[in-house]
Amino acid sequence: GFLRYTATELGADGVPTRLDPATSEGSVWDEDGEIGRLDNEEWLVQRCVQFEADGYATIKMYFDHKPTAKEIEKAEAIRCNIYSEIINEKYDFFSNKKTKESFLDYFEEVSRTKHNKWLSSVKHFSAFCHGECSFEELDVEFCRKFMDYLLKAKSISTGKQLNRNSAADYWIIFRNILNLAYRERRIKEKIVDYLDYIKWVPTVKESLTLEELRSLYNTPCSIEVMKKAVIFSCLTGLRRSDIINLTWENVRKYADGGRYLDFICQKTKVQTVVPISNEAYELIQPETDKPVFAGFTKEMSNNEMRRWLKDSGIKKHITFHCFRHTYASLQMELGTDIYTVQHLLAHKNVSTTQIYVAHASPKTREAANKIKLKEEDTNENE
Repeated sequence: GFLRYTATELGADGVPTRLDPATSEGSVWDEDGEIGRLDNEEWLVQRCVQFEADGYATIKMYFDHKPTAKEIEKAEAIRCNIYSEIINEKYDFFSNKKTKESFLDYFEEVSRTKHNKWLSSVKHFSAFCHGECSFEELDVEFCRKFMDYLLKAKSISTGKQLNRNSAADYWIIFRNILNLAYRERRIKEKIVDYLDYIKWVPTVKESLTLEELRSLYNTPCSIEVMKKAVIFSCLTGLRRSDIINLTWENVRKYADGGRYLDFICQKTKVQTVVPISNEAYELIQPETDKPVFAGFTKEMSNNEMRRWLKDSGIKKHITFHCFRHTYASLQMELGTDIYTVQHLLAHKNVSTTQIYVAHASPKTREAANKIKLKEEDTNENE
């Protein structure tokens, strides 16, 4: 039989420098767990393995009887396995032991540090694999089946056919977690190299005109906090998730009396600073000890918001995110340069901002007036 091993000393880099048997004398273990007890005289078999620059790591194996040749052979096999695990950890080699761990749990753990789309991707993957998936199950064929699942899946929240662009987003997230698992040596193969992308379908970025925004502001709404949240988004460009989580601690004051928001963006987890207008600040008054938009929920953006939009005469298909588009579009139409708008929206790349405001670019509007059919009158005297 073989006693359990535990690391009793660690080197500066975290690698065990000595492995000794557990203190529970008489307990007999193998690699699968306790298998019995022995009462004979203890015999010691000791092996040393040498690291290049870290001295020696000693693996001790204790017997309480004179071991047979078969027991010594098994002890040597276990010693080699322990040594292999130490080397794998030290030099970041691949460990087959990790492949037995749950990939689904790993996916969920990483997703908790990301934005909500990651959690939605996890939910769909969990439904696909019926709540169980280890790293060793991951291969190209398995992952392609998940892609096919996404293309046919129904939305978890609505039960309707999953939007293709949402499926593309969830697939990108899944590819990202596969890449991360590969970099952390949890899977042997870089599977994403053999997987196709789900192509996005171009969509129309709807937004409100200035006249429509003013009409909406002047239209009575049965849910006052929802009206405030919508108008505030149009005046600041904040996402719904950031509006829901906004507190009065996030509302700061400039030296000249103006106001700005300082908060951690729910989507990117990055600190974001956004100046707000006097009208936006007045809209959220008075200050209380509750969240700025206490009582506002994601669900209000459905039927209640649609009825209010209809009452104001707006016939466009408007979602809450369209109010962020509205802010960007109106800023550009009223002369704000694209790099300032990029900063206000906290976009990493200006190319993202260009998608929002393509129709409002001052340069393209100026270019549209270059070609004229009518000659301009001149007052030149001959």
